[in-house]
Amino acid sequence: MNPILAAGVATILFLAMAGFQAAMALGAPLGAYVLGGRNVGTLPARLRVASGIAAGILVVMAGVVLARAGVVGWPSAAAGLVAPATWILAGYLALNTIANLASKSRIERTAFAATTAVLCALSAYVAAAGRGPLAPGS
Repeated sequence: MNPILAAGVATILFLAMAGFQAAMALGAPLGAYVLGGRNVGTLPARLRVASGIAAGILVVMAGVVLARAGVVGWPSAAAGLVAPATWILAGYLALNTIANLASKSRIERTAFAATTAVLCALSAYVAAAGRGPLAPGS
């Protein structure tokens, strides 16, 4: 698979997850689908804030993967951080997959675990094969 295609698929998944988190931050009654299903309906205010922050972080994650694949530019002062950040992202997604698999929520164990596992694999692939600032031949 081409790293640019992998980054594109990862971006679609990251943005879908960001949209889900943003919806919860705005009060969508989706609490039963996260955090082990402990919050049926709308999340409490502090968790809505956390969902809003998570949405922003997911957008940044998409940007990191796109930068590593060479699809988007990255500020030159931070260009040396793109490759390690992509590996850290892949590691975080691996841990997130394990946490999703351990959840009491069926949707976290199935849909979210599958999504984070795919994102982990795509991120690791882009980290290894990327064309960004530290890619071979760049």
